[in-house]
Formats: sequence, structure tokens, C-alpha cells
Amino acid sequence: MNLSKNIAIICKLPSHLTKVRPAVIVQTRFYPRPTSFPDYFQNPIFRKEDQATLVESNELSKIATVPVKPPTVAETSSVYYDPLVNKVINHVMKMGNKKLARSLVEKAFENIKRTQIERYHLAKTPEEKAKIELNPRDILHRAVDNSKPLLQLLPIKRGGITYQVPGPITEKRSLFMAIKWLLEATNDKERTVHFPEQFAWELLDAANNTGKVVKRKQDLHRLCEANRAYAHYRWQ
Repeated sequence: MNLSKNIAIICKLPSHLTKVRPAVIVQTRFYPRPTSFPDYFQNPIFRKEDQATLVESNELSKIATVPVKPPTVAETSSVYYDPLVNKVINHVMKMGNKKLARSLVEKAFENIKRTQIERYHLAKTPEEKAKIELNPRDILHRAVDNSKPLLQLLPIKRGGITYQVPGPITEKRSLFMAIKWLLEATNDKERTVHFPEQFAWELLDAANNTGKVVKRKQDLHRLCEANRAYAHYRWQ
């Protein structure tokens, strides 16, 4: 008797409650990388300063209908975003471990801050204190600017002989060489010295226009000056 009542109750239920629903399969959509987009796609303008410049120059209407690539994870409009710092972190990173690379660069900035604050308190006159830079990001920018080469040597073969011909260098290549030299000088250290400490020392030396990286840039310029007799091979 109880079984028949239960059947009657089940039969009176709405159809959407008694019907068995199929399992829902969740599909993950993978978007292509920004480098795989067509050439007519424009890079995203996510910095508020760049957007304000476009509004002032009335160029925003020209790119309003142009398709835009999606920004990467590192691209943000935050005031703490620095393209140079992000590029240095990418150069430090190995095997995709960006968290470790970011922590190493932040520890290097902490060592720079401690060193500069100690120098600031040891300074006796206000003029000496005013010359001491306390912001590690500004020190990084100054160190990279002082490490950028202005010329490069290009191997050009003429008559079976390869000449080292001096020539101008692009801004992108110059930035790459500066960061590469800073990291190579940092890795050329004793085993007892950790990476953040050595990287902080190299940045401070380069910011003061001294150290191994600045000497390497000056040696390259000196070699370009010595090989200037081969400069005409660039156009032959």
C-alpha cells in the first residue's frame, strides 16, 4: 500500500523534476597568443597616460574601429606597473618560474633601498643627501641608460676576409644588450654571494657610471673607434 502511494506521488510530480538531465561538459576556450594575431591587429593601449595623449591629439577616433589584441597578464594600468622592471623580470626568469624571478628582483630592490638609506643617513650635508637616489626603480632606469651601447660591430665578409664593421644600433637591441650585460655581470660572482646582492651592486655601480658593465660598453665603443676604417664596407 505504501509502495503504491509512493508511485502515485512520483507520477504527480512535474516532468522537469523526474527527467534525468544529461551531464554538462565544460569546455575551456583557448585564446591564441598575441603573436599569432594578424598584422592589422593593434597592440592594446592600457596606460592611462597614453590614452590621455590620444584624446588630446584627436587620434582616438582613428583607431576606434581597429581590432585590438587582448592584453597579457602583466599589462595593467596600475601606477606600480613599470615596463622596464617587467622586462628585467622576464630576462631573469628561467624555466617559466616567474614568481621566483620576481622575488629575486624585489629582493635586489630591497638591498638597493637599504644601501641607499644607509648612505643617506651617513651624508653630512643636505647637498650630499639630495644627490642620493632612494627609489630603486629610478636607479634601475639610470643603470640601464648608462649601460646602453651606442654602436655595435657587424661581421661583414669582403674578399674572403671577415671584417668587424662598426655601425649604429637600434634602441631595442641596445636595451637588450644592456640588460644582458647586467645579468651576465651578476652571474659572474662567487658562490657565497647570492643573486639579489650581486644584482643590487651591479645596478648601483652602473647607475654611478662605473663597474664592469660600463667598462664593457666603453671597450665596445673603443673597438668601434679602432675599426672605423672598415665603416665603408657597410654600403658595399
